[in-house]
Amino acid sequence: MTPPLFLVDTLPDGETARLEGPEGRHAARVRRLAVGAELDLGDGVGGTARCRVTEVGTDRLELAVLDRRHAARPEPVIVVVQALVKGERGELAVELMTEAGVDVIVPWAAARSVTRWEGDRGERARRRWTSTAREAAKQSRRPWVPEIAALHSTAQLAGLLTGAAAAVLLHEAAGAALAALPLPSAGRVAVVVGPEGGLSDGEVEQLTAAGATAVRLGPEVLRTSTAGVVAVAVLSDLLGRWR
Repeated sequence: MTPPLFLVDTLPDGETARLEGPEGRHAARVRRLAVGAELDLGDGVGGTARCRVTEVGTDRLELAVLDRRHAARPEPVIVVVQALVKGERGELAVELMTEAGVDVIVPWAAARSVTRWEGDRGERARRRWTSTAREAAKQSRRPWVPEIAALHSTAQLAGLLTGAAAAVLLHEAAGAALAALPLPSAGRVAVVVGPEGGLSDGEVEQLTAAGATAVRLGPEVLRTSTAGVVAVAVLSDLLGRWR
């Protein structure tokens, strides 16, 4: 069984370490890791340290560091622009995309998004997305935790797409298939996922003018909370990440 992953701010640089705070409490009380068990500490930016438990406290673990590794960030970088979704579906989308291997998630205030991130409410929502990505990265044993970008307007999104190595706009009426498009070997591959109400004609015009190609995933029309993870899965296979 793959050792569990716990995220820390800084990896240990010596032969021993202590896991405490919320992560240590979870390891000791919830996971009930015993002396001799192995686990990974990760810094969320590619670094991991394989450790063995040497002592268990009420809310901490004492560890012996066995080895250290660093995983390079995958290239090209997969960026999903996710239109804001009402309720918990936004967090579901973040969770699924993280498990599938997304590198950056950009929240987007689309014209037909019912939910709005404004003021403190917006900051709380973004923190929930960040927390969801962090927990999903731990569950899936990812050395890199996806970045949750700041909320983008359509104008800001157009600028992001202009600078991408490749950009696609998921659209059920598109003639081209995502799986048939040529992909770059470096840079950013950006995928735009619209809201439940669909993209407005103005958004399609503005984003395609910025360089995005309208594509479809398949014959079915997917929810905005699941379209992103399907796109990430297709890209992960096409880019060789899953081979």
